[in-house]
Amino acid sequence: MGAKVTSSLVMVTVALLGVHVAEAQIDPENRELLQFGYNAALQGHPPQSGYAFYYRNKPEFIQTNWTLRLAIAPTYLDSELGMSGILGPDTHLGIGLAGGGYADSYPEIRLGTFLPRESFVGYGGEFSTSIYHLFNPGSQIPLNGILRGAFHYSTYQEDSETDRNFKVPDNRETFSVKTGLRWGGREPTLYPSLAMELSVWYDGQFRAGGTGLYGYDDREVEAWTHVFWGEALLAYTFPKSNQRFEVSLTLGTAINPDRFSAFRLGALLPLVSEYPLSIPGYYYQEISARNFALISANYLVPLDKEFHWNINVNGAAAAVDYLAGLEQPGNWNSGVGAGVLYRRSSWRVMTGYAYGFNAIRSSGRGAHSIGILLQLDWSRAKQDIFTPTTPDMWRGVQRMFGIFGQ
Repeated sequence: MGAKVTSSLVMVTVALLGVHVAEAQIDPENRELLQFGYNAALQGHPPQSGYAFYYRNKPEFIQTNWTLRLAIAPTYLDSELGMSGILGPDTHLGIGLAGGGYADSYPEIRLGTFLPRESFVGYGGEFSTSIYHLFNPGSQIPLNGILRGAFHYSTYQEDSETDRNFKVPDNRETFSVKTGLRWGGREPTLYPSLAMELSVWYDGQFRAGGTGLYGYDDREVEAWTHVFWGEALLAYTFPKSNQRFEVSLTLGTAINPDRFSAFRLGALLPLVSEYPLSIPGYYYQEISARNFALISANYLVPLDKEFHWNINVNGAAAAVDYLAGLEQPGNWNSGVGAGVLYRRSSWRVMTGYAYGFNAIRSSGRGAHSIGILLQLDWSRAKQDIFTPTTPDMWRGVQRMFGIFGQ
């Protein structure tokens, strides 16, 4: 039992790392963040849903035009070295390297039930080369383009509860080409005060070896898949009231998808991927789709004059065309949630409840979950701890542990 829980949790932990190294431009901001998120279902027996990672973005790394971006989870590392101006004043080069345990694991969820006997763990590594181009230098809202080529190696093995008659997929190599346009963007933080994005994307995946039937010879790894998606997003904070809203529309379609390349929707984990496809109240990755349209909204209302305590409400609804073999009655899935957010200059934490209206459970339709989200801006936290505005007990801490403030 313990092995299964551990692998499932780490699998979700490292799944989010692509969000930070897959941005459509080199991040110019110095960032040092600790992120944690967890969803607990109150019904059923789902795979663990959570993430915990350290994110570091360091401009002027070694050279003034180099930027190092790192995302470090317990068993996985995702990194990219960005070199600005290498291919022209507005064209940049990125070299990425990623790898570790459990990132390629697959949890089978069918009709609202997690099936450990048909789930397995996967390990992998990836090397990528990216070209970033800014089309409108000097404009207030940047228009960036990306072209990325990547080589990914995956290897699979049974988990502690995988059925001995269930054959895991063969090891394989995947070559992928990703390209897209993004106007605007969103910071890799929890509930940024302002964001706007219009983007369109294509990801072509071509597998060498390891294709064909697996499982009970009833499912297949496709030799190629073409994936298209796009998003329109707006987040805004009103200056006087400090109330914040966010709305987004995400559309996606896939040609010749399989279980590894289908869109997977569910749960409320906003930093689990670049486009998290969240539906409150559902299991993480509960819904597998070949086509979908997802609309979501979030509203934040402060409760005190200092804007520390806030009420957060959110909702999402998706029209889904399911992946073959993972269909379920009805093409509509929706959920709502509410929580309390406490925020300071260097950290914020939110606890909340969510309900999935159309989620299938043993008692019928409807599912409950609770969750927690935490972000610590370590750069600001160090300044608050080791450089307080007035002398107090922290001076002693600074003297004892001054090395951490250097």
